[in-house]
Amino acid sequence: MARVISEACVSCGTCEGECPVSAISQGDSLFVIDADSCIDCGACEGVCPTGAISEA
Repeated sequence: MARVISEACVSCGTCEGECPVSAISQGDSLFVIDADSCIDCGACEGVCPTGAISEA
């Protein structure tokens, strides 16, 4: 199951650099996770300063 980013995202970009498979990118108003690429490692969730990333 892929992780998801909620509206609490402040678009800081910290999560993007932590993703080992480059599944995170800047969306229209916040960062988004490509569910097909996400390996559900949780690296992004651990670095998010606002706690915006969680399991889907």
